Amino acid sequence: MKYKIRQYQPADLDDVLNTWDRATRLAHAFMTDAFIAQERKNIAEIYLPKTNTWVSETTSGVNGFISLIGSEVAALFVQPNDHGKGIGGALMDKAKKLHGSLEVEVFKSNKIGRHFYAAHGFTFSEEKLHPPTNQQVLRLILNDGKGSIS
Repeated sequence: MKYKIRQYQPADLDDVLNTWDRATRLAHAFMTDAFIAQERKNIAEIYLPKTNTWVSETTSGVNGFISLIGSEVAALFVQPNDHGKGIGGALMDKAKKLHGSLEVEVFKSNKIGRHFYAAHGFTFSEEKLHPPTNQQVLRLILNDGKGSIS
């Protein structure tokens, strides 16, 4: 699959929201439709304007994105049909190039995300409660790739 990584543009909003929605429903089965609807609105109105976001684009449109707040990975989502094709890794490589060390929070129950971050060298830092969902969240840091969070 041919794709390029480029800076997010406002015209990408619908594709980014669609990617987020589909990947979120796959990885976060515990999230309610009401929570997802509110977060979708928050992404468009609050989060995207505050982040440095990069997208993966193919001939058929945007199929993945990473949003950064400094060295914090605020979001990384890829269309489920495109998982395992190197897109998430390419987006992560962009973030590493920009910031070197990185941090991220991932839901403990999100096995897809935890596996991905472990494969990219992130290790456990702390665990805490995410009050809006009543789910545990793991804070991970990028290290030399020798640790494991699985």
